[in-house]
Amino acid sequence: MSVMTEDNPTSGSDQPIEDRVNNRSQRPSSEAFKEFMASHWAPADTSLPPEDAVAPFAAQRRRKLSERFPGERLVVPAGPLKVRSNDTDYRFRPHSGFAHLTGLGLDHEPDAVLVFEPVADGTGDDGGNHRATLYFRPMAGRDSEEFYSNARTGEFWIGPRPTLAELQARLGLPTAHMDEKLEDAITENAGNQALGGLRIRLLRDVDLNCDALVDTSRINTAVDLEESDRLDAELAEALSEIRLVKDEWEVEQMRTAVQATINGFHQVAKALPRAVEHKRGERVVEGAFFARAREEGNDLGYDTIAASGNNATVLHWIHNNGQVNAGDMILVDAGVEADSLYTADITRTLPVNGTYSEVQRKVYQAVLDAQGAAFEVAKPGSRFRDLHQAAITVLAQRLDEWGLLPVSLEEALSDEGQQHRRWMPHGTSHHLGLDVHDCAQAKRELYLDGVLEPGMVFTIEPGLYFKAEDLAVPEEYRGIGVRLEDDVLVTEDGCVNLSADLPRSPDEIEAWLKAQQG
Repeated sequence: MSVMTEDNPTSGSDQPIEDRVNNRSQRPSSEAFKEFMASHWAPADTSLPPEDAVAPFAAQRRRKLSERFPGERLVVPAGPLKVRSNDTDYRFRPHSGFAHLTGLGLDHEPDAVLVFEPVADGTGDDGGNHRATLYFRPMAGRDSEEFYSNARTGEFWIGPRPTLAELQARLGLPTAHMDEKLEDAITENAGNQALGGLRIRLLRDVDLNCDALVDTSRINTAVDLEESDRLDAELAEALSEIRLVKDEWEVEQMRTAVQATINGFHQVAKALPRAVEHKRGERVVEGAFFARAREEGNDLGYDTIAASGNNATVLHWIHNNGQVNAGDMILVDAGVEADSLYTADITRTLPVNGTYSEVQRKVYQAVLDAQGAAFEVAKPGSRFRDLHQAAITVLAQRLDEWGLLPVSLEEALSDEGQQHRRWMPHGTSHHLGLDVHDCAQAKRELYLDGVLEPGMVFTIEPGLYFKAEDLAVPEEYRGIGVRLEDDVLVTEDGCVNLSADLPRSPDEIEAWLKAQQG
């Protein structure tokens, strides 16, 4: 039986469960300790930083969003920290819509919320229809117990965080303390428009506290919840659509992410000999790329695919626990996320022993030719769907030439056929940016049926996948999976392959592997 004493006021089962996480810290609670911890610190630097290079671009993005929703309050949360295990969190990454509108990347401001307050049309920020304010929780001063007692927010534990004034100076965006003002900023005067209330649109399923706050306000003010869900979805849609065309700053971030990713592939090439010797050689390849991602960027843009042999026929193979055998190819699909949170997405399929076999080279060349056909139509005026059609037609022609199609080429390419898609079941392209599959909530007519414009960035990634258990193909093809993926920027008169510095053709790749491995 535990005993409560003055020296041990929360002993045993009487200690609140929410406090037990602090048991490991063994932090003193004496007044002498608290007083000493609050003293003898150098004064904080109160000088303000210069404006971030992204600030004017982020302001233009906010203006685009403002123009879509005049007279309505818009609420865009960054999202909270996410628990990885017990009292440890994943590295924080804000929602991409929030990052796009603020320009904040890296490990900034969990729980922050960007609120667009409607004003008279044309009188808002940069002549828009709103005034935006960034609400967040700044670091407590060193005279506060939080400084040393809070492992999630205390500077002693996690390092300094920007002040309200610092972020305002950096972003050119008004800031306010969320604990003091956020609830009023979201709910004040909100309600049924028919009754004179102000409509709220919320980026949902990002921050449960924001969801609850807005939902409670809607219930209390007789707002139609079903209709509100539709309106919230339109906000999410708009946040994707304004990212379809990248601005100058974003394009530069994409170039940075692509170059770091190319450097990561150099590390992969160097690691292949060791991967062959390791029982989980795919992990050796994965680790080599991850080390470069952390060295040059913020993180991986997505889980690396390091798929050797038949694993390359599994489209999203991320277990990466297989062996790497000398006669196989290894498909590596990987991207570095820059500090700005923009990510690259590149795939190469490499001969593990440095030389493609005859059948491996034949399949690879078909995929390379399909990619080349898609490059030809990647220009302003083409439709996004044209990229896929160009690539898949070449692949169908090769499959027909090899005698693998069970029907005529014409029948396979018809809408009623599509038998060739057995070996290429995914799309050829996707938009790329803050998310590896960027702009995913955009309307079909602006994405799949959309017309290509200068500033769009997307992948071109055809492939062929012949599974080891696929009895529809001769044995020589089985266990071969090939994908080739590059990142493309549409320009005024065509496109630029941002990842062109990484070898693509079989001959180039063989020479590159030889050079990298010395």
